[in-house]
Amino acid sequence: MIDRRTALAGVTAMFGTSLFAPIARAAGLAPAAALAPPVISEGLPSVAVFTPTQRALMTALSERVIPTTDTPGAIAAGVPAYIEKLLADWALPGDRVPIVAGLDAIEARSQQDYKVSAAKATPAQQDALLTLAMNGQIPGGAPFFEAFRQLVIAGYYTSEIGMTQEREYLPVPGEYNGAFPYSQVNKVYSA
Repeated sequence: MIDRRTALAGVTAMFGTSLFAPIARAAGLAPAAALAPPVISEGLPSVAVFTPTQRALMTALSERVIPTTDTPGAIAAGVPAYIEKLLADWALPGDRVPIVAGLDAIEARSQQDYKVSAAKATPAQQDALLTLAMNGQIPGGAPFFEAFRQLVIAGYYTSEIGMTQEREYLPVPGEYNGAFPYSQVNKVYSA
């Protein structure tokens, strides 16, 4: 099994040059800066990044990006803890700004539109709020959405669940068959 750092390097290919800076640093692809983050320890984040309200919203929204279907979703894969650890220990203070500001803007919009905390909104309401953010219809929404989506995808597909249950790991997936019916493909192979 590959380790998370190697998997992160592979995930960077999905995002190209617009990779969120903390992910690039964690994958070892960002140039060393004068304010390089320290070596990451195991365990809890070194600093608190989110308030309890922001943490609950970040958790709920991560499950909306990769929901539980026939495979576990973002929460089961530990994506919320991954995001907080990455932002606490790999991100520079400025890297956290679009995420924290976006969560606050989504919370304010939920209170305005639905009169309920965004973390307690229905899945349809949370999807609507994410769509507004994605389309830039919430202040700071577009930068938040792109960075947040990258964090969720990287966290999910570098987790054990993402690598072994969502995808199927086969070092040599089998013989080549150019006429293999797509309807018979069960899982996407990752190597």
